[in-house]
Amino acid sequence: MSEKHPGTDGTYGAYGAYLEGYAHLLADVLATGRRPTRPELDARRAFGEQAAEDGHSLRSLVAAHLAAARTAWPTGATAVSGSTAGTVLTAVELAVDAFAEGYERAQRMAVRQEEAVRREFIDDLLYGGSDLGRLAERAERFGLRLSRTHAVAVAQCAGAYDEGAAATRTVELALFSRFGNRSILLTTKDGRLICIAPGDQDDILTYFAKQAYAATADDGVQVAIGRPHPGSGGIVHSYEEALNALELAARMDLEGPLLRAADLLVYPVLTRDREALVDLVHSALGPLQQARGGAQPLVSTLSHYFDAGCVAAEAARRMSLSVRALTYRLERIRQLTGANPADPGHRYTLQTAVIGARLLNWPAQEI
Repeated sequence: MSEKHPGTDGTYGAYGAYLEGYAHLLADVLATGRRPTRPELDARRAFGEQAAEDGHSLRSLVAAHLAAARTAWPTGATAVSGSTAGTVLTAVELAVDAFAEGYERAQRMAVRQEEAVRREFIDDLLYGGSDLGRLAERAERFGLRLSRTHAVAVAQCAGAYDEGAAATRTVELALFSRFGNRSILLTTKDGRLICIAPGDQDDILTYFAKQAYAATADDGVQVAIGRPHPGSGGIVHSYEEALNALELAARMDLEGPLLRAADLLVYPVLTRDREALVDLVHSALGPLQQARGGAQPLVSTLSHYFDAGCVAAEAARRMSLSVRALTYRLERIRQLTGANPADPGHRYTLQTAVIGARLLNWPAQEI
C-alpha cells in the first residue's frame, strides 16, 4: 500500500503528519489478516490528540483517513476477497475510532482547562484580588475592556444556577441571540447567575433580568442591578451593590422581581449611623411596646399602611383585616406615640422609623 494522498501534490497535504503509519498498518492487515494492535491504536489516539491541539477539523481528518484507505485499496487482479475486505474495513473502523477518541479527549481537556482559566478570571474580576494590568489583559480574551464603565446584574432563585444548567443555557442563548457579543459576560457564582455589560447599555441588563425570570421554574427569582462604575474596580463595586440589594430585599421583604441599587440608596444611608437609627426607632416606636401583644403587630400595621400609599382600605386588604380593625390600630398607634400616621407632618418620622425597624429586625431582635 502507498502512503500517497489522492491530492495533486502526491502527499497527505496538511494532514500528513497525523496519518503517519496508517497506510503501513492497512497493508499489514491486508497481508496477514490480523487486527490492529493496542500500540498501533494508541498511536492513532496520540495523532488524534495532536490534531485537536493543532486546531484541525475532525470531519476533515476522518475524510482524509477514508480517502487514504480508498487510495490504498487493491483493485483489478489484486482485488481482495470478501472476508479479507471485511478485515481491512474493521481495521479502518478501529483506527478511525481510536483517532476520534484521542481527538475528543484532547478537546475535553482543552474545555476543562478553558473553564478553569475562565473561573479563575471570574473570581479575580468579582473580588478584585489580582494585578490590574494582568487582569485587563485577561479580560480582553473574554470580550471585556476594563477601561470602560460596566454594570453588573445578579439573579438568584430558590435553587442554584449552575454553569451547564438548562436555565443558564436558555438565558445565554436569548441574550446573545438578541445582542450578539457586545462585550457581555455571563457566568455563575455561588449559585447565582451574573451578567456583566457595558454601563451605558441598560437594556442588556433589563433583558437579562426578564430572561432569568422566564427561564427559572420557581417564582422566587429576584434580579438586582448595580450602578454603572468605571474600571475593573467598578465591576467589583457594581457586583457588591447588586449583592447588597438582594440581601436588603430579604431583610426588608421587598418582593419585586427587579431591584436597582440606585433606587435603594436610602437604606445604606440610614444604616451608616446605626446609633442614630437605633435612637430614632426607640424614640418613635418604643412606646408601641406598651400595647397588648407587644409592638410587632402595630409596627407591621404601619409597614403595610405606608406600603399601601397610606390607603387604609388597601392596607386592610393586604393584612386580611377589616377597615375598621385597621383604623382602630392606627388610632392606638397615635395614642401610644403621639404621632398620627395619617398626618403628613408625622408620617415622615414614623415611616423612617419603620424602615429602620425593618433594617434592624426590631422588635424581634433587641437593639
